[in-house]
Amino acid sequence: MKIDTFGVEMWMNEWETKCDYNLAETCVESLTIDQLFQITGKNKKDLSEILSLKMTYGEIKGSDRLRKAIAALYEKQSLENVLVTHGTIGANMLVHKTLVDNGDRVVSIVPTYQQHFSIPKSIGADVHFLQLREENNWLPDLDELKRLVIPETKLIALTNPNNPTGSLIDKVMLKEIADIANTAASWILCDEVYRGTDQHGSGMTASIADIYEKGISTAGMSKAYSLAGLRLGWVTAPTSLIEDVMIHRDYDTISVGMIDDYLATIALEGVDRLLERSHEITRGNLSYLASWVDGEKKLSWVKPNSGTTALIKIELPIKSYDFCVKLLQNTGVMFTPGAAMGMEGFIRVGYANNPEVLKIGLSRVSEYLKNI
Repeated sequence: MKIDTFGVEMWMNEWETKCDYNLAETCVESLTIDQLFQITGKNKKDLSEILSLKMTYGEIKGSDRLRKAIAALYEKQSLENVLVTHGTIGANMLVHKTLVDNGDRVVSIVPTYQQHFSIPKSIGADVHFLQLREENNWLPDLDELKRLVIPETKLIALTNPNNPTGSLIDKVMLKEIADIANTAASWILCDEVYRGTDQHGSGMTASIADIYEKGISTAGMSKAYSLAGLRLGWVTAPTSLIEDVMIHRDYDTISVGMIDDYLATIALEGVDRLLERSHEITRGNLSYLASWVDGEKKLSWVKPNSGTTALIKIELPIKSYDFCVKLLQNTGVMFTPGAAMGMEGFIRVGYANNPEVLKIGLSRVSEYLKNI
């Protein structure tokens, strides 16, 4: 199987270890195990339970305790609707491989996480793009979606909250998208890995799995829950699809790690406290980033409503890739070039890391911009 190189991941692989201030990071500031146990009110007894875990394969679908904790993140789901995977990236791969065949019509929003169009393309799907536009606040044009979704459409792929723009499709619009999908009996795959990071209220985005009978939610422990190191995600979907995904999963997963399953369970059973920390970081940092963007004449944006990333337009006599390379080499600050995600003229800024890292990094960028 031939597949396109993954633009963002190639960029991260090349530069992530060479920067001093990583403002390309997309996870809320990662937790240590000690911090996780402190936040969730656990103690040494809970930690010592790991010592008795026998290092065999875990429960194939994920432990019942973990799947119950995941199901509780949704309004209408039970553990039977949940399948645990190796990260959200594994969940997305499994859903695409399960649903999409050669020649199937797939509609993907762009910009988005590249999996959602490159994997279907590699399978031989007929991929069509719904381009998000700045003038629409990076939200999908539903009239355009109606034109793209014809009766032969197998799958509509969304990311919500959106990476890289930070736009948020609310419950009303999700229902409208579901109605469009329903006219063609299409599935909707919604990558909801940033779910929990909304800038207002509980932070919890409405899930497509709760809205549409053929809605599929993928998510994981990396972004809102600050535990990317667990490499644990999940698919939430109708049980019939879960059974089909299991067929593919047997070939590349078997089970997730026993320790990963245990620690993810600890985290999600204390989800309110984890999200409280995430909101403090993301909401405070976005406020700071907004003030910074407002003070930079060469930059403009649509302020995010959720997520951990912002897509910022650069008015500079230089391509985004070259700008990001020179910026890193001169200041130690790492952004992600829009060119890596098909959005030349923009940069992606990750703003959910340590607040001091963000502040120092942005001050260095300001000094650099004065000389361009």
